[in-house]
Parts: sequence; C-alpha cells; structure tokens
Amino acid sequence: MPETVEIGLGRSVRRGYHLDQIAVVPTRRTRAQSLVSTQWQIDAHAFELPLVAAPSDAVVSPVSATVIEGLGGLAVLDGEGLWARHADADAVLARLTRDCGGGCDGDDGGCDCDVDDVAELQAAYAAPIQPDLLRRRIGELRAAGVRVAVRLAPQHTVELAPHVLAAGVDVLVIQGQVISAEHVAAKNAEQTALNLKTFIADIDVPVIVGGCANYQTALHLMRTGAAGVIVGYGSHLGSTTQSVLGMDVPMATAIIDAAAARREHLDETGGRYVHLIAYGDTPTGGGIAKALACGADAVMLGEALAGAAEAPGGGRFWDSTAGHPRLPRSMVLPADGAGRPSLAEVVAGPTSDPSGRRNLFGALRRVMAKCGYSTVKEFQKAELILCGLD
Repeated sequence: MPETVEIGLGRSVRRGYHLDQIAVVPTRRTRAQSLVSTQWQIDAHAFELPLVAAPSDAVVSPVSATVIEGLGGLAVLDGEGLWARHADADAVLARLTRDCGGGCDGDDGGCDCDVDDVAELQAAYAAPIQPDLLRRRIGELRAAGVRVAVRLAPQHTVELAPHVLAAGVDVLVIQGQVISAEHVAAKNAEQTALNLKTFIADIDVPVIVGGCANYQTALHLMRTGAAGVIVGYGSHLGSTTQSVLGMDVPMATAIIDAAAARREHLDETGGRYVHLIAYGDTPTGGGIAKALACGADAVMLGEALAGAAEAPGGGRFWDSTAGHPRLPRSMVLPADGAGRPSLAEVVAGPTSDPSGRRNLFGALRRVMAKCGYSTVKEFQKAELILCGLD
C-alpha cells in the first residue's frame, strides 16, 4: 500500500493512521504484572502513572487535582478557565452542568442542549481573568500538597506567566489547539508575541508546550528547550475542529512523526530527551496502550475522566475551545457510559465495566505484561500491526 497517494493531477498526500487502525502485537515473552512499572518522570517530578489530566474545567478543579495526584497522575489547572475568572466558580459550574430538562441522556434523542450550553459557556468565559484569583487558586493547590501545573494559552503567556510563576507553579503548560515555535504578529498587534525559546530559557520550571501534529513543528518546539511536547489537539466525541477548521492528523501518525523528531533532537543535542504527551483519541485502556507504543511517554486525558464522580463538570465534558467568544470548536456532551464511577475506578480500578473505559491504567499494565515489557520506555519499542482498514 503506497504511503503517498495522488488525489489529483500534480497533488499527492500522505496517508495517516488513527490509533484504532493499529494494534499492539504480543511477543514470545510475558511477565508478571508485579514486575511492570508504569512510572513516568519529567524533569524532577516523578509520577506513578503516565497520566496528565487535561486542563478542562470539566475535569480539573482544586479539589479533583488532589484526587488525581493521589492516584499517581498530574492534573493541569486551566489558568484561563472559570477558576481564574469567577470567585464563585463552583456556583458557575453548577449552573453550566444542570440538567437541561430535555431528557438528554447522552443518546441522540433530539435534544439540542449542547448548543445552548456552548452559548452559556461563552458567557461564563467572557468574564475577565483575575490574576489575583489565579494566584489564589495556585495557593489552594499548594496548600493541598499537590504538584501545581497550570495551563496558559500562548497569546496570554507573556501577560499571565509572571503571576503564575510568582505563585509557585511546578510545571507550566503553554497549550493552544495549534502552537508554533515562531509566531508572526502584525506590527500593530496589541499583545507582545511570545518567543518560546527566550521565554523558556529565562524561567527555572519545566515547560510543556503543544499541541502539534507533525514532524517539523514537533522538532521546532523541542528546540525551544521545552521539557515536554503535547502531540494532538484533544480530539474527542464533541470536538468539531475538523468541521470548523478542516484540520486533523490521525494520532498514530502524529505520535510516530513526533517520536522521529525526538530522535533527531537527541542527535542534535547529544542526548537531551523531550517527553511526548499524546492528547486525543485515547478514551480506552487499549487506546492509551497504543499511544505509548507509538512513542508517547504519557497521555493527556479529558473526556475519559469527565464522567467520574469527582469531576467538576457534573458528568459533562468540554474543552477550552468550547467557550471561544467567536468560533467555538467543541460541543458540550454528556460523558460516555452509564453512572458516575469514582476517579479511582476510572484510572486504576477495579471495575465491573468491560468497555475498556474504566481501570485504564490497569489495562495498560496488563498489556505491557502480556507483551513482556517492564517499563513504558521499553514498551515504546513494541511491534505494531496495521488493521481495521476498509
């Protein structure tokens, strides 16, 4: 099967592959699960699980961050979310996540509550960001004893980063749906353009940047000095980015291309390793396993955690693009699955749900054992096979 296809006279395109089009191939050796480690470390911060909770107000709050930390993951608070805009964020979330009254149970029953919810989100996110409030939220996280990770959009990093850094952040995440190492701004632009390379060089906390979806962008982001690069834009069931913007790179291809960029960067720098965090199309344990086998060091989960009882979204999920004032690119949808299990059941089990959407990292540990790998780093070398094609 050719990897480049001509779609018209003089125009060829690459083939891309989704995670559900590949599978991990078992090897001749297996090992006991007790001999498998899912630990992951970025800079000085070590975690029991290769889990980063996405900076969605539906997933991460000062309360749920504590639970996620206790389970072995890293929770990222949205520094431009409701917690930084409203002193009574809990009350705002309660209004946003109330029952729509239309009998919506997550199935396609004709309810258009997601359209109304987006309008309400836009109104809630129209409130200005309050730097003092953002610093207070970071203080709450520090008081709870968790590693503090905060996400800022590239266009607001220059303005807000001083407040975040002064409050004592442990990991700074600079994340947009698409990010570049070099942004060309108009000469009369009101905001100062962010130069990632000089910005990262001037601060002493690890920085994770993203998202990206191709080799060259990943390599350029690695050259900025980032400790980690987010691969993908968080594709999920409610994402409308492909419809709105026409952008989509299948995650298997995006991760493997970024891993190739990492190898190039390792050679360039004499061994500086940059972590890859896969964000999107990983709602199941099998999806997480395949993302890591493609070369990711960790996964960023949003929708997969939103249905948990401790998630502040009340069983619904949206990403930060849903509240965009002019061009929203995410619907607000009920989290998939029946009931609201605990975060512990979703992340680490045990569970009675056979769908693959609970005990996500128990599933990862099992497939690593079945394939004979003892660490995530070793598992990145797992054999993959192409399947699921028409």
